[in-house]
Amino acid sequence: MDVAARKPDRILLALVGVVLVLVVVALAVVFTRGEPAPLDQSSPAGVVQQYSKAVIDGDIPTAQSFLTPGARSSCRGSYPGEPRPARVVLISTTERTDSATVRVSIIQSSQGGPFGPSEYEMEEAFLLLKVNGKWMIDQPPYPLTACSVVPAKQ
Repeated sequence: MDVAARKPDRILLALVGVVLVLVVVALAVVFTRGEPAPLDQSSPAGVVQQYSKAVIDGDIPTAQSFLTPGARSSCRGSYPGEPRPARVVLISTTERTDSATVRVSIIQSSQGGPFGPSEYEMEEAFLLLKVNGKWMIDQPPYPLTACSVVPAKQ
């Protein structure tokens, strides 16, 4: 009878060991994912990826280098205190001969609130034009505007 009592203990220990190994493997996968793979810089999605990264990093001069002259001249600025998006996720790309639409999901985070940090997500679109054979952003979505001028209150 003593042998029968030990058998379930071994099975339980084996199951606990397998679960621990799976947890360690899952954590290793999550923490070694790193940055997303860079997209082709000459594609509409690649331009949006580089622009979005520059905006999130606060590198306005680099971000503006991806805008058409018309988009730069119509830039009305951003408002201080607005949170920058936490991340941008590619949804789809529609490429035409001289224009493209890149749909993205923009995730913003907020630190305040009675229940702690919160996130909200919105779907937006970038409109791109081909200028001298190069894709440039003609209309970025508002949460990802990159303007160096902050407008005065009216």
